Amino acid sequence: MLPDIGPTIPGVTASASATQAPSIAARAVSRRFGDRQALREVSFEALPGELVAIIGPNGAGKTTLLSILGGLQKPSGGEVSRPPREVGWVPQQTAIYAKLTVRENLKLFARLEKVDDPAGAVERALELTGLHGRADDVLSELSGGNRQRVNIAVGLLADPPVLLLDEPSSALDPRQRERLWAFITGLVEGGRTTVLWSTHDVGEAERHADRVLVLADGELLFTGSPAALHAEVGGVQRDFEAAFVRFLHKRGH
Repeated sequence: MLPDIGPTIPGVTASASATQAPSIAARAVSRRFGDRQALREVSFEALPGELVAIIGPNGAGKTTLLSILGGLQKPSGGEVSRPPREVGWVPQQTAIYAKLTVRENLKLFARLEKVDDPAGAVERALELTGLHGRADDVLSELSGGNRQRVNIAVGLLADPPVLLLDEPSSALDPRQRERLWAFITGLVEGGRTTVLWSTHDVGEAERHADRVLVLADGELLFTGSPAALHAEVGGVQRDFEAAFVRFLHKRGH
């Protein structure tokens, strides 16, 4: 059993934390690659229906943390509350096949992931992502935004309560990003799905995240709402990016 995570999470009301079990929790998760400590005893939890952004400088450990939560890597220490089969994983680089149709891609990955009722899983993923009208289109004919939707549809095939996205909007133009986030926001409505994503775009984190996790050199420095991070650094900051940079400087990064 996962040990107690600790006090109420900053940025989440006490009543929400008290009445809702976390969708996923990490306790003292560490990861070492030889002499390099990529993660240092990271502990946090995410509640049902939360949008949680993981932000930090290059090399902070964002992707490493997501890959451990998704079961792609094993931690050197610590543990994760939810097994990998219950966590959807969407990598930054799409793994879908350009010469196959949307439906063919989903059928292939449903078989590879050995999901129950593959045909039903494909139909559910098409419905969730709004791709029914493009189901018979070849991937190479789709826009970048729609290809990313297919990538996310693959992560949703097993109907996971937790979805992990690694830099989901990095290759999209502003209109495609807006449509993608309207879609992702729709996934968490009703509290059925929890979404955690990594991003270098801290403005995106401010706009869409209920809570941000700030990582630097593998250490979790902050967990709370974007407004709480503003308050943490004090003074009048021009924007969230300025507050984020000031916070890192205050913490020696």
